[in-house]
Amino acid sequence: MIELKQEERRSGGAIPAHIAIIMDGNGRWAKKRGLPRSVGHTAGATTFRHITRCASRMGIKYLTVYAFSTENWKRPADEVDALMKLFHKYLVDSLTDFRDDDVVVRFIGDKSGFSQSLQRLINETEEVSRDRTGMVLNIAMNYGGRDEILRAVKSLCHDCADRKISPEEITEEIFEKHLYTSGQPDPDLLIRPGGEARISNFLLYQSAYTELYFTDVLWPDFSEDDLIRAIDYYSKRSRRFGGV
Repeated sequence: MIELKQEERRSGGAIPAHIAIIMDGNGRWAKKRGLPRSVGHTAGATTFRHITRCASRMGIKYLTVYAFSTENWKRPADEVDALMKLFHKYLVDSLTDFRDDDVVVRFIGDKSGFSQSLQRLINETEEVSRDRTGMVLNIAMNYGGRDEILRAVKSLCHDCADRKISPEEITEEIFEKHLYTSGQPDPDLLIRPGGEARISNFLLYQSAYTELYFTDVLWPDFSEDDLIRAIDYYSKRSRRFGGV
């Protein structure tokens, strides 16, 4: 087990308040083993549960994971169908999952793109965990960063048309209230396993000053040690936010 130095655990800003993760590499993990891609997604779901609990124990306040993007609908129909079934099973399990960890579960993205039964489970999962006081887990499903920004702009346009606000009164703070992550801090650290070095339309607005950590480890193999390595990398970064 790799452990962060005690002084790093105590130092201000060493432990990120908000971590975002692009859970990438499930399909390649399965292909390497001669297995269907759906098996990789199932393995990735197991890793997701483990890493969520690890992050909660470490004191992370917010964890946002990229589960299904607006572009993922372009994948083969059988893979999308398998993912929907996996989401359904996860949501049924999650009605009791993370209860002992006191994790608040929220979903960000366009829920209307899912079946009525999946939407009901999403709403029930959020309601069941609403009064918990621990880490906030954001699950990005049918989510796209550009789509989120467009939705925020359209919402502000409606507010202007209804004379609730004038264009001149719009500030960053007001704009951020129209994002899915309203009321939450921007990610301090974005982790992408799987060997790719891009953010793939994930939290585009929120990640303006996010530290990026890329690793070749495929998501199903991503461990608590890998999470600690990423946090250790973050703890050594000098975050100036455009200053000196």
